[in-house]
Amino acid sequence: MSQTPIAEYAFLSNSRTSALVSRDGCVDWLCLPRFDSTPAHARLLDEDAGYLALRPADPRATAERRYLPQSLVLETTWTSAAGELRVRDALSLGENERGHDLGLNAPSILLRDAECVSGEVEVLVEWCPRPEFGLIHPRLGPVAGGFLALGGATQLLLSIEAPLSTGVVGASGTIALAAGDHLTLALEQSDAWDTPPAPLGQRQVIRRIENTQAAWESWSNLHQRYEGPLRELVHRSGVILQGLTYARSGAILAAGTTSLPEGIGTARTWDYRYTWVRDASLTMRGLFIAACPEEASKFFAFLARATSTQLQRGLPMQIMFGIGGERDLTERSHPQLRGWRDSAPVRTGNGAWAQRQQDIYGALLDAAYTLRNQLPDLAEPSRELLIAAVEAAAEGWQTPDFGIWEIRGPQRRYLHSTLMCWVALDRGIALADMLGATDRLERWARVRDEIRHAIVAEGWNAAEGAYTQSFGSRELDGSALLLVLTGFLPPDDPKFAATLERIMGELVDERGLVRRYTADDGLAGEEGSFLLCTFWLAEALATVGRTEEAQGVLIRGAGYANDLGLLAEQVDSETGELLGNFPQAFSHLGLVIAAEALSDARARQLK
Repeated sequence: MSQTPIAEYAFLSNSRTSALVSRDGCVDWLCLPRFDSTPAHARLLDEDAGYLALRPADPRATAERRYLPQSLVLETTWTSAAGELRVRDALSLGENERGHDLGLNAPSILLRDAECVSGEVEVLVEWCPRPEFGLIHPRLGPVAGGFLALGGATQLLLSIEAPLSTGVVGASGTIALAAGDHLTLALEQSDAWDTPPAPLGQRQVIRRIENTQAAWESWSNLHQRYEGPLRELVHRSGVILQGLTYARSGAILAAGTTSLPEGIGTARTWDYRYTWVRDASLTMRGLFIAACPEEASKFFAFLARATSTQLQRGLPMQIMFGIGGERDLTERSHPQLRGWRDSAPVRTGNGAWAQRQQDIYGALLDAAYTLRNQLPDLAEPSRELLIAAVEAAAEGWQTPDFGIWEIRGPQRRYLHSTLMCWVALDRGIALADMLGATDRLERWARVRDEIRHAIVAEGWNAAEGAYTQSFGSRELDGSALLLVLTGFLPPDDPKFAATLERIMGELVDERGLVRRYTADDGLAGEEGSFLLCTFWLAEALATVGRTEEAQGVLIRGAGYANDLGLLAEQVDSETGELLGNFPQAFSHLGLVIAAEALSDARARQLK
């Protein structure tokens, strides 16, 4: 089974696909040609599911790693008694991709360059391709300039200008490098019936890596302006959020992986390589702070295409889509894989696509409101989508649903879902002029007031002294923090203050991180503490003026980023290990928004 801790991985992306590279130099996760394609390497989820290793042959060599400035180009420096080896890893960006064009025409090519900096270093290369989650053991053979793997519907070309031995398992070899020597690899996928791509020589690989670094720098120079608390982590989060964006469609992924568990040994394993309307809308808010919002129009256009006429036909908006706009995300498992730490099943697809979640309308309208100054010429399909979303919230706010956490149990009238319907009406009213919907203002205002009354009357549990997860329930939920964060309640509201104290007293674990909820969610096993909820707590504390406490919670949550600044979804309360799919957009946007809230709160206190 796969044992490598999640925090040991680095994330590569070219805004078309992604890869994970372990600290010991193994590409253990690589989907080609898109984020949601079946992986060519999936050792992340099973030891026998494929990898590509590039590292010193000396097992005593030690590694230090970093991202090159403002980029997702990974640099690992290996030191041994014999010498020093520097490895650069990247997913190739196109030759002329700069700024907002990042990823639009990116080829699906993994690039690796090993340079001997000093002394002499023997470099180990091992390639074990296993397409379709390890089901295919391809036929492997040498070709001019590399090795070709053929099997199933795909072919994989590994460009390498050095001899390797081939066998049943894969190809491997040890290559001696002296100071100044380079060994380069490039891995490219194509259809099995196509002519194999031309291999890339050493100069081509190095030039592509340098171009990719320059492309990321050009994007960051246009986008990174934040100067508040945790500046470096916020900037890194902006790059990660861009790395989780599928540039060709404008879709934003929830995470780059599938089936990393929310609890070791549990079946809480989900495929997150899709775009959730709620998550992506919130991520746009994060990009507004960590980056510039030029991508906003493209995102709303993607949603307008994906939803098409759903809302106009009286159907609820689908909560999630494939990154190209696909709707059928039927879930299935892959029994040949044992899963990370034996946490099966490994899944593709996500059964939540068929759930009803009322909160998505508020998330969508809130993103549009946040980005309103960047959307002066909103396209007609996007304008119609936003109006229809407000109308859907107005019509369906009393309808039970599965809630923000996609509870696999009975539908309820969740506090968070009802609150976000209020947000949809509130933001719709504020945007009415821009949307050309002023004729709807009177009715929207009336429904908004009805929702407010229902939340105050039914969301508050007097016996518990708190706003609870759903109307009539006793259970706490971290999403109640959004009562203030959305502007529904003022920061000095006494009932919110009571709810905040209950959450801090009962949902915060021994590490100071926040669990999502206390209720039974219909699933076996325990999950970890939730980083997004932890950052919500920091944001709420900053909003109510408790800035010192907010800073402590923010730093505590951010402290679970790995050495490269990457966050997963959750943290194991007992061990402190990262859990869940990785890297997680929700966690990074939570950090970004909480840091901005703390910066704003400090500025208010200085006035």
